[in-house]
Amino acid sequence: MAEPVNSSLGNMLLEEVSPVVMVLCTPLVEETFLKNGLSFVETLKPFCNFSNIDVPVRTSGDQLYRLKKFTLRLFNASDIRQPNVEVAKQRLLHVITQAGEKVFHDLESDPPQITDILSNSESEIAPTWFQYYNKELIRTLSFADHEAFDHPVACLLVVSSKDEEPLNKFVDLFNTNRLPSLLNDGIMDPKILKHYLLVHDNQDATTERTSKVLSEMRSTFGNNECNLLCTNSSKEGNIEHQANPWASFKSSVPAEKLGCVLTGDDIVEIKDLMQEFASRHIIPYMEQKVRDLNQQISATRKGLRNQIKNLWWRKGKDDIPDTTKGSIYTFSSTESQIRILGDYAFMLHDYELALSSYRLISTDYKLDKAWKHYAGVQEMMGLAYFISDQSIKEAEYCMENAFSTYMKLGKSGFQNATRCGLWWAEMLKARDQYKEAASVYFRICGEEPLHAAVMLEQASYCFVLTKPAMLHKYGFHLVLSGDHYKICDQVNHAIRTYRSAISVYESTTWSHIKDHVYFHIGQWYAIVGMNDVAVRNMLRVLDCGNQSKSTQEIFLRDFFDIVKKSGIKHEVVGLRLPVINMSSLQVIYEDHRTYASQASALVEESIWQSLEDDIIPSLNSGKSNWLELQSKLLPKKYKESNVCVVGESVKVDLEFRNPLLISTSVTSVSLICELTANSDDLKLDNEPSSLSLGTEHNQVTTSGLSFTLSEMDFTLGGGEKKLVRLTVTPSEEGILKIVGVRWELSGSILGVHYFQSVPTKAKTNKAKRKNKLTPTDALKFLVIKSLPRLEGSIDHLPEKLYAGDLRYLVLELKNNSESPIKNLKMKISHPRFVNPESHEEELTPGFPDCLKKGHEQNIIQRKTSRTSSVFTFPKDVSLQGDRSLRWPLWLRAAIPGTISLYFTIYYEMENVSSIMKYRTLRMHYNLKVLPSLETSFEITPSPSRLQEFLVRMDIVNHASSDSFEIHQLSTVGCRWGISLLQHVDTILPSKSLLPGQALSCFFMIKDCRKPGTEEEKPMSIPLGTEEEKPMSIPPSQTDIKLITQDDDEKLFDIVNSSLASFHESERSFSGTTDQLSPNTVDFILISRLAKSSNPSAVSDIPTILSHHSCHNRIRSSNPLSWSLDGLKTINHNFSTSFCEIKLKMVIRNTSDGFLSVSINTSDDSLQDTAAPTSSSENQSGWSYVPAITEEMKLTSDVMGSRLGKPPASMESSPPFIWSGSSSTKVQIQPLSTTEIPLQISVFSPGVYNLSSYTLTWELSEHENALSSTSSGTCQGYPYYITVLQSE
Repeated sequence: MAEPVNSSLGNMLLEEVSPVVMVLCTPLVEETFLKNGLSFVETLKPFCNFSNIDVPVRTSGDQLYRLKKFTLRLFNASDIRQPNVEVAKQRLLHVITQAGEKVFHDLESDPPQITDILSNSESEIAPTWFQYYNKELIRTLSFADHEAFDHPVACLLVVSSKDEEPLNKFVDLFNTNRLPSLLNDGIMDPKILKHYLLVHDNQDATTERTSKVLSEMRSTFGNNECNLLCTNSSKEGNIEHQANPWASFKSSVPAEKLGCVLTGDDIVEIKDLMQEFASRHIIPYMEQKVRDLNQQISATRKGLRNQIKNLWWRKGKDDIPDTTKGSIYTFSSTESQIRILGDYAFMLHDYELALSSYRLISTDYKLDKAWKHYAGVQEMMGLAYFISDQSIKEAEYCMENAFSTYMKLGKSGFQNATRCGLWWAEMLKARDQYKEAASVYFRICGEEPLHAAVMLEQASYCFVLTKPAMLHKYGFHLVLSGDHYKICDQVNHAIRTYRSAISVYESTTWSHIKDHVYFHIGQWYAIVGMNDVAVRNMLRVLDCGNQSKSTQEIFLRDFFDIVKKSGIKHEVVGLRLPVINMSSLQVIYEDHRTYASQASALVEESIWQSLEDDIIPSLNSGKSNWLELQSKLLPKKYKESNVCVVGESVKVDLEFRNPLLISTSVTSVSLICELTANSDDLKLDNEPSSLSLGTEHNQVTTSGLSFTLSEMDFTLGGGEKKLVRLTVTPSEEGILKIVGVRWELSGSILGVHYFQSVPTKAKTNKAKRKNKLTPTDALKFLVIKSLPRLEGSIDHLPEKLYAGDLRYLVLELKNNSESPIKNLKMKISHPRFVNPESHEEELTPGFPDCLKKGHEQNIIQRKTSRTSSVFTFPKDVSLQGDRSLRWPLWLRAAIPGTISLYFTIYYEMENVSSIMKYRTLRMHYNLKVLPSLETSFEITPSPSRLQEFLVRMDIVNHASSDSFEIHQLSTVGCRWGISLLQHVDTILPSKSLLPGQALSCFFMIKDCRKPGTEEEKPMSIPLGTEEEKPMSIPPSQTDIKLITQDDDEKLFDIVNSSLASFHESERSFSGTTDQLSPNTVDFILISRLAKSSNPSAVSDIPTILSHHSCHNRIRSSNPLSWSLDGLKTINHNFSTSFCEIKLKMVIRNTSDGFLSVSINTSDDSLQDTAAPTSSSENQSGWSYVPAITEEMKLTSDVMGSRLGKPPASMESSPPFIWSGSSSTKVQIQPLSTTEIPLQISVFSPGVYNLSSYTLTWELSEHENALSSTSSGTCQGYPYYITVLQSE
């Protein structure tokens, strides 16, 4: 809270309760100052406010205080009188009317938002003219007979140096006949300070005479009471003051003419004159007057004796009537002298002396029943309490007492009550008591409508400044104020208050008052001639869904009447019946991009652009898309335009909504378009440009020959929404602009909605442009001549299918134009799902027999160029006229889920358009892929055979209702052969895999390459190529049939059919880490849906499903594998010598690192070690041991079990020794094989287990590395050799 002196009320009191100076001047003085467009008093007024005068003052006590702020009020003697009531009303009306004219142009702007209002201070919320109005209202009570602060303190007598006999003029000026009546009637004291001023006009007066007159004045009236003012120093009279001090005091004259003859020195002289006059004359005079009055009153009225005497004298006056008219006190009465003392002390800022004086006289007035005098003293007491920052309670009590007393006087006291209320409200606002201030404003409204309107509006701003803000009271008082303004024909102010009330009610559910505000503000806008704004506000009444049906019918009927009265006969811009959802506005058009379906047009442009980057041609050497290409070919002023083709429709989707409960018929809905035909830049016809507007109303209307508009009629039920597609088809080249939409309502109102300021969603939005398109540019099209347009569709494409489902489809393309298209290319978003065939002809035999072995000639007949996912049609393919192209496609559902397939077909046109050399056809389809079979493989190497591996296949049926039959399992490539370990019937006895069922089965695969040869190196040759043939193995070894019911059924060819292409896609998608590693195996499982009486989850039953598993690594805990090769049975004559047997150990490095292997043999007695032992933790996989004797048994555990106890014949075998080196160390390159020769010496016949050796290995990343990454030891495998005695 600000200090009371610096508050709004403090400033107001400084200006309004200040000494009055009566000015008497001759006509020549006024003539001198009228050269500046000002009277004498108007010239001095800006310099009568002293913000830092700093004058020492001593009033009643001995203590001095310094007066910092001081103000003088100058009045001509003729103006010192009580204002005429009617004239005062006219001045107040002029203030309000002038303020209304100033805000007229602001009425077209948007209403203020409540958030902005709440964040602003009072000075920013309330209109500035309130201050002028309040001051004028207070000044209507000037020079009242019951107050003394308007009594003149001094008289300024002004004579021109050009006057004849200036001294006599001074005497004549203060003649009784020229003094105000208030001085002559004894209400005001005529014995006041007189000051004499001689005005010298520098333009037409002589200095000598002026000096002489000034000397005579000082000798006659006294040296200190006379002054000289030289003015009008400018000879040209064209001086303009940048900060004109008179502009705010007189607005009827242009500011540049005010003070035009006064120089800067003249202004300084005026300032000094008034400063000296106030500090050296007015203030000392008032100071002395206060001391004299205080001494006089202290002697007569103060003290106990004087008070008792005064009460005794006034005894018996209780029976006198109340005084409401005239004054019973003269200026010389004791009561008037006390009042003068209080007012003088107040104006000299001695508020304690003022309070004591007011208290003293208050009782006298009350006993005399001089109620107006009493109320006036109470009013000044409240102000003194406030300005001295004393008791708040006492201040409010005094203001309440004064206000109530004024109101008791009736009509004669209402104006005084109004002034008291204004000061009281300002006092409360200075203490942030806005709610209480609002109640005061409400109490002083009165019966006069215009006055009540201003007070109610000021009360509303108090409610919004309350903490927390009382928004509903704020809005309600604004509405009341607006109604009062309208009664007084202050329509501008009525609109202004209602506009502010809109911010309160637009976000509330108070539909009735909201409709009241919008409807009336619309009417008032129509009165002031703002028809567009009037209709815009009245349209808000139509959106009244909460109103009853009957009320809506009334609103609608009145709305039509108001629209007609507003001057808009048929066309209403922004009609909200029906309501247009601009967020639904969508523009769909085709330039070089064409669409096969509506679904394709709704796809985001970024998806299509990512597909077309690889097929759109580049310009010169730098790569560029079509948008950049277009910008280089088009004229400069059309670079920001969209492009459409003659004869091809531009579609606009727009949603209409009925906000009412009653049905509404909407007719003749069409677009508003402009087509500027012909352009020299585009080398079109040289006819003059013309503007065409579609205005005819048929089912399909044509505007001349420029374009064709579609037109729709529909009926909207209560609250119904409808998405409407409108089209415009240009028939000429030029510039097409979609301006808006129009419709007819009830046959009398033409609704129009323009799109200029509304953002649109264009499905061909050019996202790569540097400069963002404006909404107008998005609806602007460059129309070029007719071009070929390709149409396409895919036959028999299912919407729902199982994962792995393989289908044969046909892509049908057709060009209805006679101009041919060529160089077709197609890009597919999901090459895992779709694979184009390499030829156009239909397959023979049909699907799926064409994929089986023996029909390879129908699959690959001619090669096409295809890089990544771009498919290039043969060069001889061309379309025109009625010819259609049917191209085979293979579809495989690679993964489950909802898949969006995108196809972009690029084609070129010859000699058709210099702007557009090619076009693209965009196709979009959604597939729902259901889960089917999931496979996983685990491959384990054989511990005794390097080329053989055990495969475990796990299958799970994830389908919810369908069963599947397993048809075929194949290994991919020419390296791996596969065979069964058990009969087919034992793998799946039920013949089909039920929903949710899991299955595990085992197979054996064999590496068919020779170890240690070049053929063993990793292969990177694609499937089905010519280079595979020298290394191929019989096809029967790569495929196994997993069904028995159709023994004669052929297996599917996975090498030359589309299965091979899909498998390559799966390999690419699965990653490249292990693609070239020989330790990986690829599998393809073929299945089909089992026959069932229950309906399938997919409507189109699949014929074949393929499941691809890529990059399956061979699992092994050791980085090496080895085998011991040699003779198994030997005949030798031990009678001559011992037997030496030569063996060979083959070791393979199965890792990607460098392997160091040490072979350590042991010559211990082997009787106890001839029997096989359990596998160590370093050994893994499975064991294959051939039958030696019938007593040896193979356990049922195929995953790593060893043999049982050896036959008894082995336990008595004599020992043998390793006759070669006991330790051999070799280095093996990554993925390589080496052979090491070994030898044993046997001394007697028997069966021997050659497993008494160990292999110690170390693995490192680099050759000759100092440290190894891992190491380990492997125990030798059991290897039995039989030595017999020869005959």
